[in-house]
Amino acid sequence: MIKEKLAKIKSGKLSAKENIENFLKLIKEKNNEINAFIYVNKDAVKQAEIIDKKIKQGKAGKLAGLAIAVKSNINVIDMPITCASKTLENYYGVFDSDVIKRIKQEDGIIIGMTNMDEFAAGITGESSYFGPTINPSCPERVPGGSSSGSAAAVAAGMCDIALGSDTGGSIRNPASNCGIVGIKPSYGRVSRYGLIDLSMSFDQIGPLCKDVFGCALMLEIIAGKSDYDSISYDRPVEKYADFKKINKIKIGLSPDFEKLCKDKRIYNLIKSCAEKLAKKTNSEIKNINLKYVDLAVQTYYPIVYVEFFSGTRKLDGRKYGSKIEDNCGEEVLRRIIGGKEISKAEYHGTYYRKALSVKDLIKKDFDNAFKDVDIIISPVTPSLPPKLGDKINPEKAYAFDAFTIPANLAGICSGVVKAGEVDNVPIGLQIFAPAFREKLLFDVMKECEDLNI
Repeated sequence: MIKEKLAKIKSGKLSAKENIENFLKLIKEKNNEINAFIYVNKDAVKQAEIIDKKIKQGKAGKLAGLAIAVKSNINVIDMPITCASKTLENYYGVFDSDVIKRIKQEDGIIIGMTNMDEFAAGITGESSYFGPTINPSCPERVPGGSSSGSAAAVAAGMCDIALGSDTGGSIRNPASNCGIVGIKPSYGRVSRYGLIDLSMSFDQIGPLCKDVFGCALMLEIIAGKSDYDSISYDRPVEKYADFKKINKIKIGLSPDFEKLCKDKRIYNLIKSCAEKLAKKTNSEIKNINLKYVDLAVQTYYPIVYVEFFSGTRKLDGRKYGSKIEDNCGEEVLRRIIGGKEISKAEYHGTYYRKALSVKDLIKKDFDNAFKDVDIIISPVTPSLPPKLGDKINPEKAYAFDAFTIPANLAGICSGVVKAGEVDNVPIGLQIFAPAFREKLLFDVMKECEDLNI
């Protein structure tokens, strides 16, 4: 666990160098099979030696000597920022993104860059130019996407904490499938400066870890206002990892989510976990109305298509990389073509502006629900993840995001902890909290983790 490891490193029982060397050995042993890492930091041991000196001087930061894996769409200076694509295969970062600056300031060591669905356009972890990521917790099933490599690296024990990005579930989906913890912060909580985003209206960088403490500590460090990101908010960042016991809160369950859950075993498991949490914390469960959540998928994708199309116009092969249309995979091309066609139709206000209107309705749904409850609990996916190599049509694939997309549409925070298993497949419990109530979110997640559910 992260808290205990940090104590060992700072006390000298485990050096930062030993910690990094242990991970490098594991990566060498496991990565050919799991394919979680695209690139491993060749200077990691030297950087750990420097941090060991700072530890002896009593000057080390909050992440002293921890190994941090980073999704390959987040800029790290002198490391390949490929977005797991052929388009950017030879592109190296020329600056550190805001989140990386903050991690380095606290003496975290970037162990490497992780695999992902190409340009974050995918939900299985199979659409990378560098080959699919394998799920260490359930090898016959997909790890989920698009932050597949970050989740797999954590689940396989190849790093302490990882960073992913979440557009509509891209952290929470693989966290659930791999049986770990993942956080989608409130929109604007974390700077996106240096992130090659899929959709500017939704994307947030967030942490993945085996325990809630690690995610909470990482979010404390990377959260905050940035001069380089106009949508980052100047809101206080609390000490998320100083957990407070939960007592007498109101827990929301929605029949609207239950209707969308195709595998009732999953919903029954989640409902049982909610009941255990309520009993432990002297809390009340209330049914809430989220009447527009069934439109989340249909609302989300037109917006993503248009914004992704717009964002990829710079990838024309002139300044860097190669022309995206000439080198991308099927899903990326589908979103580019779709965005182009939707953009053409916009003089009629046919899709994009209507989708934005429904987005507002879904946000109001949650705003109203949070007047009656403190948190909302749901599954992460409506059915078990597909088997590796299964061919599923886009409509069915997009439906896997039905429970995660609403948090992005509403701009609220959401986290996933392991609820249990169905047919030996890890199942995540998703918790929604109001925007900028990450402290409440982490406190509830810690209660769930302590229940061993």
